[in-house]
Amino acid sequence: MSSSFFIKTKQKPRKGKIAGAPKRKGEGDSVRAKKPASKHNEEISSDSETESYVGTKKKQSNDDYEYDETPQEKKLRLAKLYLDHLREEENKAEEESFETDLIAGRLQEEVLEQRGKLQRFIAKDLVPPDASEIRLFRGHKLAITCLVITSDDKHIFSASKDCSIIKWDVESGKKLHTIPGGRKGTEDQHVGHTVHILCMDISSDGKYLATGDMNKLIMIWEAETCKHLYKFTGHKGPVSGLSFRKGTHDLYSASHDRSVKVWNVDENAYVETLFGHQDAITGLDGLSRECCVTTGGRDRSVRVWKIAEESQLVFHGHEGSIDCVQLINEEHMITGADDGSVCLWGVNKKKPLCTVKQAHGCHGDVGLEQPHWVVSVAALQNSDTVASGASGCSHNSQVQLWRCEQNYRGLQPLFSLPVSGFVNSLKFSSSGQFLVVGVGQEHRLGRWWRIKDAKNGIYVIPLKKNPPKPDEPKMTE
Repeated sequence: MSSSFFIKTKQKPRKGKIAGAPKRKGEGDSVRAKKPASKHNEEISSDSETESYVGTKKKQSNDDYEYDETPQEKKLRLAKLYLDHLREEENKAEEESFETDLIAGRLQEEVLEQRGKLQRFIAKDLVPPDASEIRLFRGHKLAITCLVITSDDKHIFSASKDCSIIKWDVESGKKLHTIPGGRKGTEDQHVGHTVHILCMDISSDGKYLATGDMNKLIMIWEAETCKHLYKFTGHKGPVSGLSFRKGTHDLYSASHDRSVKVWNVDENAYVETLFGHQDAITGLDGLSRECCVTTGGRDRSVRVWKIAEESQLVFHGHEGSIDCVQLINEEHMITGADDGSVCLWGVNKKKPLCTVKQAHGCHGDVGLEQPHWVVSVAALQNSDTVASGASGCSHNSQVQLWRCEQNYRGLQPLFSLPVSGFVNSLKFSSSGQFLVVGVGQEHRLGRWWRIKDAKNGIYVIPLKKNPPKPDEPKMTE
């Protein structure tokens, strides 16, 4: 038995087995399956070991801190993560608060602007510019009569007694486009004006430019290309004032025929006519409300026209012909007259809030002094800064800047800028960074006298400012 036992255990499989010989249960199967199984297992085992190793390595790399860091280090790490999270939340809250405050500030300004009570305090920081910083643009042959600045402050349009219109680039001072004037009597053939242009305005979106002339005509141009679009007729006298309603394409026009007309430029349509002045209208202005203000020349009245209500308010205060008007905001305006006075008005009071007589001094012999005419006025909208321009003899003309006292109760002189000629037009840029002055050898409305030494051109005057103090208010109600 022992010998057979050793034979069994040490016995190797025979090489030559008889086909069909009986075999023990599982003997042949185990022998046959062993080799292929081991081969197959080797292939799988190689992949499995790699995967297992990679997985283990990955797990270890991700969870190193679980095995390596001490409890104190873990607490420190978690505390840092928590602080980072708090910082992110705080920064996010600050950004949201800043945006909310910014929006609230804009809404507050819009409400005050609509109510006519927004007053930005700018004048206190203004200082006179150096003479070398003032630029002169020349291109018109005769006196400049009117000008406008686009809302983005990039371009200036000017018009002249030579019947031409020029579009200027503010930065370079170059002429971008010129609409030449034609000779009188060639109205049917010439696209443009053939007589003196007296007034102009541009829509707040910069799409349309409107110009009015001595020949009772209103021309509408595409501001971008200076292409002629429409011609409005209907006035029976020279067109002396034009103003687009802010945010719309409604156009108000005034004339020496004593009427105010309303037009819709988009529809190329006439809307209505308003009457009330007793003399030629010399100036007109408007903002976003459905109303406009006009000056009636020698009827010595200023009128506020409420278009929707078909009513008007009449104001008196000057002793001479009122030649120019400009709205500061929806409820305050400034006017100038040939008696040399400048008046500050509120639309709720029939008398001026403030009057400065002989605002630009006098000329003439002793005892026979005559005040310099105030030919033009301008206002930096919703601020405390206004300007006036006067005619003078030889080099005595000047542009005077004024500061409106709080709540527009008075006018205080800031500084004056001497120029030679008639200051026929004044405009502040929307940003308040510069003032544009249109100067001519003659008055825009006539030829009472001529200043030969003057240059027919446009002065661009930078408005230099001292840095504002942080504790001073920027606006008031």
